[in-house]
Amino acid sequence: MKVCIPVTPDGMVGPRFGRAPRVAVATITGDVLSDWQEFDVLWDVTHDGGTEGAHHARVARFLKDHEITVVAARKMGVGMQRMLGSMHIRVAHDCTGDARRAAQSVVSAPTLGDLDEHR
Repeated sequence: MKVCIPVTPDGMVGPRFGRAPRVAVATITGDVLSDWQEFDVLWDVTHDGGTEGAHHARVARFLKDHEITVVAARKMGVGMQRMLGSMHIRVAHDCTGDARRAAQSVVSAPTLGDLDEHR
């Protein structure tokens, strides 16, 4: 499983996904964090640099290029949630604290799709 998560300079979960300046891609094998790479994506800068569709396309390209299967985030907009759903990428929401631990915890975390099935 590959998880994308916004990260702060001190290694905590970033406050926003679609406006994150930096994200990490975590590879989870079983329930073990086996790889961690961080990227300066500058989505905070590019977010308002064009249309919402163009911004979502940038994010989608990154996720596709890195074979992301789950996005873990504290919060994100409805449009981003819809886009991720259309890409069949699970969303683990309300993630806080240490980013590495949060990424690893998504193996058993409820996702937006899981919650929608129970409403």
